[in-house]
Amino acid sequence: MNINGIWLPIVTPFLNGEVDYKSYVSLINYYIDKKISGIIPMGTTGECPVLDENEFLKITEITIETVNNRVPVLIGLGGNYTNKVIKQLKSISRLNFQGILSVSPYYNRPDQLGIYEHFRTISESTDKDIVIYNIPYRTGRNIENETLLRLAELTNITGVKDSCGSILQSMELIFNKPEGFSVLTGEDVHFYTTLLFGGDGGILAASHFDTEEYISVYDFIKNNNHEAAKEIWKNLSVKIPLFFKEPNPAPIKYLLEKYGLISNCEVRLPMIDISDTLKRQLDNIKFKI
Repeated sequence: MNINGIWLPIVTPFLNGEVDYKSYVSLINYYIDKKISGIIPMGTTGECPVLDENEFLKITEITIETVNNRVPVLIGLGGNYTNKVIKQLKSISRLNFQGILSVSPYYNRPDQLGIYEHFRTISESTDKDIVIYNIPYRTGRNIENETLLRLAELTNITGVKDSCGSILQSMELIFNKPEGFSVLTGEDVHFYTTLLFGGDGGILAASHFDTEEYISVYDFIKNNNHEAAKEIWKNLSVKIPLFFKEPNPAPIKYLLEKYGLISNCEVRLPMIDISDTLKRQLDNIKFKI
């Protein structure tokens, strides 16, 4: 699978403590109509740590049924116990989805060889595509470029969501990546810069809003119209920090409810609602829906 463009790590709406599947289905259809490149349920923005096994399975099934092959789907599925990840992947392998977005093992902090063996073992257990998620400020361990490039040699490891936090590391990875291996930024504020270096796109929580503008930035840069992309990016770049001023996805959910795209901005503990101060700041900015 050639992975590029704007991928949406879609929120998981809640209502009275339960997953709000009605709002969720509506969101999927809404963003497919916006011409996003793909959907990723149950990523960090989808509050994956607070979903139980039954919810994981039902969200996967409803996502695939609703998308109905209109765009590719990567299921958020990772963890720090390799065999558990494989078991969970096998439980949904009968379903029609393109692959998984799988975070590097967190908390137990394996070394580079352990990270390599973790993903190699998952790779050998499935014919689904695997996009690795490198986000060291959450996992406690960076995946070094040497490790990523070794993993890129495996047939079904097809890309990385790059949130390494280092422009230099990202640039070197893009310059040295093999053909068929995609580098998509997971740092929304680095989207424009990543594209200029030759990156393949972004997995962007912020693209819940101003979606067409993010797509336009991508299209303009890929067509070498950097000035047009920059003019759009000037407006987008000042909004992005507000989405992450308090823990994601609470600010996004606040706006989604405000604009009528979900029924409630509810999050699950340990996440909490955003402050009144941030609400006022978000209310003072116009977002396109």
